[in-house]
Amino acid sequence: MKKTQTDVMPRPKPSTASTGSLLVKDGIIVTLGEKGRVLTGHSILCEGGKIAKIAKTSEFTGKYDKTVSASGKAVLPGFINSHMHFYSTMVRGLGKAKPSKDFQEVLENLWWRLDKKLTLDDCYYSALLPLIDAVKRGTTTLIDHHASPLAARGSLDVIAKAVQETGLRASLCYELSDRDGEKVAADGIEENVAFIKRCRKEGGEQLKALFGLHASFTISDKTMEKAARAGHDLGAGFHVHTAEAKSDQDYNVKNFGMRVVERLHKHGILGPKSIAAHCVHVTDREMDLLKSTDTAVAHNPQSNMNNAVGVADIIKMQSKGILVGLGTDAMTVNMLEELRCCLWAQHLSHDNPSCGFMEAASTLLFNNAKIADRHWGVKLGVLEEGAAADIVLMDYHPPTQFDENTVLGHMIFGLSQSFVDTTIASGRVLMEGKKLALELDEAGIAAKSLELAKKLWQRF
Repeated sequence: MKKTQTDVMPRPKPSTASTGSLLVKDGIIVTLGEKGRVLTGHSILCEGGKIAKIAKTSEFTGKYDKTVSASGKAVLPGFINSHMHFYSTMVRGLGKAKPSKDFQEVLENLWWRLDKKLTLDDCYYSALLPLIDAVKRGTTTLIDHHASPLAARGSLDVIAKAVQETGLRASLCYELSDRDGEKVAADGIEENVAFIKRCRKEGGEQLKALFGLHASFTISDKTMEKAARAGHDLGAGFHVHTAEAKSDQDYNVKNFGMRVVERLHKHGILGPKSIAAHCVHVTDREMDLLKSTDTAVAHNPQSNMNNAVGVADIIKMQSKGILVGLGTDAMTVNMLEELRCCLWAQHLSHDNPSCGFMEAASTLLFNNAKIADRHWGVKLGVLEEGAAADIVLMDYHPPTQFDENTVLGHMIFGLSQSFVDTTIASGRVLMEGKKLALELDEAGIAAKSLELAKKLWQRF
């Protein structure tokens, strides 16, 4: 019997969590989470990929497999990105797309031309490089949304391989859409289903999966019903672009007689395991539906400003009790950079330089962890005993008081301008002293990406 593409793709490997002991010694420990403590004179013991103990440094007198000094560093939980597109790496510097006057033209002139030209090799290398960059930026968990219409089958497997090789965590999905025809749409459904099943069997706590949908304006009722049925049969959540531009709403009202969130709700796409990305143009009623279904929202301010689609009202959303996290939509993997833009976008949108501080800070520092906890079986985004040993050390000598009352200000206006020194995921040191500790040839990978990108740009 002839093998399919998926049959020959590499399967996810078992978790790469460290089984040894690791002591992160001293530093200023910022736990985040419900307790939100700032500790000095303390250290963190990691065992079996989890945090075993946080206590005063004097209590750690044993021998450990590895000790990392955090002197002169802030010690933080690994950052989480709630909406990413790895494949966007291949567009960096591309100047061949025609100028676009609105978001629809951005899609037609750039992204929908690019994604149809991607090969499985492109998918692999375009994921590997931003994952390496994520290690350098202290981002240890990423929720990705992938598209490669003519190389859909097997695409999530090659991306999973890149995730495994970097030691990070990721949730992957494939972007289902009708825009390239019935066969491509069928491939999208099959790719989501196959990868969800595979992750459940083999992904451990490193790889997770959602059922990906592009957006309501590129999916027919028939296809959405098929996707909903397939996702529900698996008990999966969905990851979908939602009212990113006003044109999404206009299309749905004209063609389906209802607004975007209403239509997603009708088809059973919303729910606590689902992520609605963007939500820039949603009404109060749509916000109420997001709240009543406990659907998480991924806010992407840099991308929204770049595409001139507007600024999501995360202040109102959070006042209604909606869980709003922070993504980057592939603009960056530097989550503190995205957080700064998140705050300033709210200031500009509300014409108020004093609004939205806690709402903005919460997206990254608290809510992304809550979103991740809905998908991973281990606590992420917090430094506490029993949580994942996903830890970041950043160079930082605070020039002012640094405690529970001032920590958020230091995160946004101080640490955001500092350098990541060490990144640890599942108790495994991925970077130390600003040097990658991975068995990967970064220069060689970049050279291969350049070779592939040249060919891709010729096909564009």
